[in-house]
Amino acid sequence: MKIGKLERVGLILAVSAVIFTGCSSSQTAEATVDENGNIKIADLSVGFVPSRDPDEIVTATEPLKAMLQETLLDFGYDVGRIDITVGTNYEVVGEGLDAGTIDVGFIPGSTYVLYDDGADVILTATRSGLSTDSDDPAQWNLSEPIEASDDMTVSYRSLIVAGPSAKGQELAAKVNNGEQLTWDDLNSATWSVMSTTSPAGYIYPSIWLQQNYGKSILDLNNAVQADSYGSAFARLAAEQSDVVLIYADARRDNADKWEADFGRSGSIWDDTDVIGVTPAIYNDTVCVSARLDDNLAEAIQNALIQIGDTPQGQEVISIYNHAGYRIASPEDYDAERQAQDLIRQLNS
Repeated sequence: MKIGKLERVGLILAVSAVIFTGCSSSQTAEATVDENGNIKIADLSVGFVPSRDPDEIVTATEPLKAMLQETLLDFGYDVGRIDITVGTNYEVVGEGLDAGTIDVGFIPGSTYVLYDDGADVILTATRSGLSTDSDDPAQWNLSEPIEASDDMTVSYRSLIVAGPSAKGQELAAKVNNGEQLTWDDLNSATWSVMSTTSPAGYIYPSIWLQQNYGKSILDLNNAVQADSYGSAFARLAAEQSDVVLIYADARRDNADKWEADFGRSGSIWDDTDVIGVTPAIYNDTVCVSARLDDNLAEAIQNALIQIGDTPQGQEVISIYNHAGYRIASPEDYDAERQAQDLIRQLNS
C-alpha cells in the first residue's frame, strides 16, 4: 500500500526528529527531504549470498536497482544509489548486516539465526514446489527429471546426491535397490560440502547424518568445502568428488552446464542419483541491518513484496528460485535456531 500525504508528513517528522547514532551505510546524521516530500537516502547497500555463480547473480539482479528505487518512492523514500554485491561466502553478508555496511541482505535462515543480534528478518521467500517431495531418496530417482510445481511452498529440501564416479554409482545402486547405506559406505566417499552456515550444503545434511548414523560432517574422512554450488557440480562431473550436498532444485539449475560446461556426455539426471533427503528447510530470508531506521526497513519490506508481485520482479528474484515474499517474524526461524544448536553440539 502506498502512503498518503498526511502519512508521509508524519513519517518525515518522525525521522527528522532523530539524530542517528551507530548508523548503517544508508543513513546520514539528519534526514533531508526532496521537493516531493520524500525522505532522501544517499545510498542503499544490498548483499546477496553466493548460492549461484556470483557473476550470474550480479547480472540477474541488476534490474532490481531501478525497481527498488522506483518502488521506494511509493513509500516515501528517494534513494540516490543502490549498490548490489555478492559476498565471497555466506558469512560475509551476515557480518556486513551486523556491522551496518550492508543494509539489506538476501540470506538463508541459518545465516540470519547466526547473526540475528545485528540483523532483523523482514521477509520470507515463497518458492515454487517440486514434482517430488518424498523422504525416500529412491522416489526422487524414479521421478527424474524433477520438474517445478505450481504450488507455492515456504520450505525446501536438501539432497545428498551421488555423482558419476565409481563410488558414487556404487552408493546410488544400493539406494535404488532398496538397501540401507551404512556409515562405512558414506565414509568411503569423497564429499563436496558448502560453508558451515549453508542450510542445504552443510547444516541439514549434518542433521540427516546425526539422525541416521549418529555422526556429523566433521566425522567424514574426506569432506572438501566448495566455494559455490557451481564449483561443487564441476568437481562432481569431473569425478573429483563422489557426493555433493545441494538444495533440491540445484540439478535443475545446473542441467545445461552439466554437459555444456562440465564436459559430461550424459544428462545430469542420468549421471546423478539422490542417496539421502533431509528434513524440510524453511525458506530464505530478506533481512535488514539492525542499525537501519525502522521506518526505512518497513518501506523496504513493502517495496520488495510489491516488486515480487510483478512479472519483472519475479524474473529478477528467480535467480534464487524465489517466487515472491511474505512478512516474516523472528519466531518463524525457531526451528532453524534448534538446528544451529544441534550443529554447535555436533562440532563441540
